[in-house]
Amino acid sequence: MRAYYTAATLARLGDEMVGAAVPLLVLARTGGVLAGDISLAGLTLAAYALPSIGTGPLLGAWLDGTRHRRAALATNQLALAASMLGLVATVGAAPGWTAPAIALVAGLTVPMASGGFTGMLPLLVAPDRLAAANSAEAVSFSVASMAGPAVAGTVALVVSPAAAVAMIAGVAILSLVALLAVPAVPPRQGTTRLSVRDGVRHLLHTPRLRAVTLTSTVSFGAVGMLVVALPVRTGQLGISGNASGFVLAAFEAGCVVTNLALIRLQNRWQTVLVCTAAYGVVLAGWAAAPSFPVLLGLGLVAGFTLGPELPALLAARQRYTPAGLLSQVGTTGASLKVGASAMGSALGGQLVPTWGAAGVFSLVAALQVIAVLAGLLVSRPRPAARPAH
Repeated sequence: MRAYYTAATLARLGDEMVGAAVPLLVLARTGGVLAGDISLAGLTLAAYALPSIGTGPLLGAWLDGTRHRRAALATNQLALAASMLGLVATVGAAPGWTAPAIALVAGLTVPMASGGFTGMLPLLVAPDRLAAANSAEAVSFSVASMAGPAVAGTVALVVSPAAAVAMIAGVAILSLVALLAVPAVPPRQGTTRLSVRDGVRHLLHTPRLRAVTLTSTVSFGAVGMLVVALPVRTGQLGISGNASGFVLAAFEAGCVVTNLALIRLQNRWQTVLVCTAAYGVVLAGWAAAPSFPVLLGLGLVAGFTLGPELPALLAARQRYTPAGLLSQVGTTGASLKVGASAMGSALGGQLVPTWGAAGVFSLVAALQVIAVLAGLLVSRPRPAARPAH
């Protein structure tokens, strides 16, 4: 398990660094944080995340029945390393369209860093240890999400945005090395006859699973806009846009605290909705933050509200999904979230110049409430069809 968590956390660390480092690289090489091409920054992030909408279900269906899971996870790390080095070499020196095109290559296997690893957990631990493993898995996500923006922001600030992007390639290779020590797991029994449609159908027809998936997808999509707007906002507050990663790191630190303190809440699917609603309330204050220290503090509080959400989401997938469909459902859910984030990033790049960063923050907060209402709406079982007379 040490090898598993090392490999998984490093894979997620590299993924989380992308959202903080790549926009800074694009902005730095197209005119600076306040004057650079923010539309291109948003499109590049979108290109990195958007392909997962199509590849997630396909990869999940294959993972449930293959003996080569580790090889598939390794492919993701190689694609990420190659793409990041490609961005360092071409952004600002080649036509603008090359940056999204290169990011697209890494985006094809992005679901592997989340659902691809998580689907292994029930095969590596005993059922009575799964709750603790879920909590540790959520900590893995939070540590990566906390350290990723902080490391990317620090390296970008102290050295350069290009160095931060190049470092992602190094982290990906380290994850690949750790992956070699993870035990091989057998394919899930009874999965050879399953198709992609089985996992999607189960996701759509299971009310509580449908509810947490829709809520988390809309919420995460809105956060894609926030990531694009945050460097602009920190620049407006008199701090370098490269410091935006520290706000995201404070948020993830808060997530770790409440994830560990409130582990019992993960057994309730409603935790996903409650946490998302509280998160939206706190985000509303980000738009009015008068200084960087206040924004940093609000980032921490926002993390407190959302900490139990991810382990509750993982537990809901495991509780309401047959073992033979778990990787499909996990990667499909992850791909929906990442794809929504991609669209959010692209939209944020278009909205920030007209709405301003504070206006985008307000929109992100409102979308959290909408996400919760949508989840409640679809959580009810569909009425059974009446027999024809």
